Amino acid sequence: MATIPHFLILSLFICTVHSATSSPPTDFIRSSCRITRYPDLCLQSLATYGPAVQRNPRELARFALTVSAERARSAASFVGQFCDKSNQAHYRAGGPVRDCLENMADSVDRLKEAADELARMGRTSSAAYKFHMSNVQTWCSAALTDENTCLDGLGKNVEPATRSAIRKKVVEVAQVTSNALALVNRVSGSK
Repeated sequence: MATIPHFLILSLFICTVHSATSSPPTDFIRSSCRITRYPDLCLQSLATYGPAVQRNPRELARFALTVSAERARSAASFVGQFCDKSNQAHYRAGGPVRDCLENMADSVDRLKEAADELARMGRTSSAAYKFHMSNVQTWCSAALTDENTCLDGLGKNVEPATRSAIRKKVVEVAQVTSNALALVNRVSGSK
């Protein structure tokens, strides 16, 4: 019986593992995420949607908006804990944190509107396409502005530990939203 060299067995194993972890939808998401500012975060947050996205840039952008809205909602809930009167240790943060909470709530609303608009848009050749796409871009951009306004407002009047905890959550949301906007802009340009 002939023996198979170990490097051939190892090569076959590596190829099998690679093909099991790399599928066309995931490859599409990976290549699409390269245009974003945070490609690793983009892939990490969207890879599970591969089967639903297939190779559809509009669906990928819609899922990116949905993920961003969900993360913004989670961050708003987190920020809200610092505004709860029953939690006196956190409640002292006051106005800037309440303003941040309002900004994050606005961000959630805008991202949901953008995802909904993208889902119900017609064909790229329809007369209303450009109008609807402009709405999506505007709402996504406004959500990013809301997130950055929240961050800008967390100045010296907020305890360092509170500021750091909120900043960590909101920065991630802003990064995911930035990625979503890049993917939306790609769809807009790919008419």
